[in-house]
Amino acid sequence: MDIEKFEDLVDKVVKSLPQEFLDLMDNVEVLVSGQPTSAQLRKNGLKANQTLLGLYEGVPQTRRTTNYGMVLPDKITIFQKTIEAKCRNEEEILAEIEHVVKHEIAHHFGISDERLREIGRY
Repeated sequence: MDIEKFEDLVDKVVKSLPQEFLDLMDNVEVLVSGQPTSAQLRKNGLKANQTLLGLYEGVPQTRRTTNYGMVLPDKITIFQKTIEAKCRNEEEILAEIEHVVKHEIAHHFGISDERLREIGRY
């Protein structure tokens, strides 16, 4: 799939989120990249043969204090090539994008992977 179509799917997923979540997403940008860099993998405790489908980088809202300000936006990156490698068709790609976007947004709101596992959303 070309990158423009993939970006359109990501944009569609983000825009389909409930408005109350969109209203609360403060200082965060959602981007598409081909695949994670080796630095992103290392930073997340992964080896070169492991991969990420998405990545949240920033200060979760639960850790922001009154001193939070004048900072670059948090970044949610959705990795196109790793998602496509996992999926067999466009329908699966869209479903995976939905899952990954929601997962990374949960991190923006301060929800850990452990908590996502507990509630069955990992």
